[in-house]
Amino acid sequence: MPRILITGANGQLGNELRAASGNHAGHDFVFTDVEALDIGNERETDLFINRTRPDWIVNCAAYNLVDQAESEPDAAALINSTGVGNLRAAISGSQCRLIHVSSDYVLDGRANIPYREDAATNPLSVYGRSKLGGETHALLHHASMVIRTSWLHSPFRKNFVKTILGKAGDNRSLQVVFDQTGTPTYAADLADAIMGIISGVSGGRLAFVGGIYNYSNEGVCSWYDLAVEIVREAGLSCHVIPVLGRDLPLTAPRPAYSVLDKSKIREKYGLAIPHWRASLARCLRRLKQEGGDPSSQLSTFG
Repeated sequence: MPRILITGANGQLGNELRAASGNHAGHDFVFTDVEALDIGNERETDLFINRTRPDWIVNCAAYNLVDQAESEPDAAALINSTGVGNLRAAISGSQCRLIHVSSDYVLDGRANIPYREDAATNPLSVYGRSKLGGETHALLHHASMVIRTSWLHSPFRKNFVKTILGKAGDNRSLQVVFDQTGTPTYAADLADAIMGIISGVSGGRLAFVGGIYNYSNEGVCSWYDLAVEIVREAGLSCHVIPVLGRDLPLTAPRPAYSVLDKSKIREKYGLAIPHWRASLARCLRRLKQEGGDPSSQLSTFG
């Protein structure tokens, strides 16, 4: 029975992996967050890994306060870069496979066609640079995958979808940037994709092929388009007003275009990827059914 260690298990993706684990009874899951495993602590990480001896690690642990990272570069680097290096060192020489989750923010957004995995990286922000450092550490392991994703949302924790729902319910209008283009990712879809890969490889149905992969939902939109769809799908009457990113108090620069080409992960692992509109509708239904609190907590959009 393969043992799968999930770090950052209380975040959006970690929670969705916890939910998805119920469909994979033939696996032994170990869910940890910073209280149980601080990957920024080298000795603690080494001791934990040697005690639990996982066959897989899915690293969802991340410092993801994009604007705050500009004034806290060391804190961002400790989790997003050094922490990944600590995981890699702890499994060095073993057959443990590492799946590390990265970000579209390693790109500079100057392209006008979807980014392939071999595109040049050029992060614009402290956060982006810290995530690129994590990729570098992860890829030093002989059996590792880096999965770049974008615009993550779910019923869990703070995210754009929940923020728009909360603010649209309290305000007659909202300003949202329209000059940043990408693709939302429903964390449940990414969790299913990751578990599909692990299950397929562990069961001998798929060959493990490491390297960098892109995963987001299909389709393209701006943050403004996404906000309009959230408001429409939720049946709210709030008016969404398109604005330029420079008109909002965003400290860290964002890539203007970060659409990801998913051809590689579809072909290598046989994944069917839903469109972002369909996945957004599923997420909103879950929020309504589960009584999730949409009033959280990000004050800027984009």
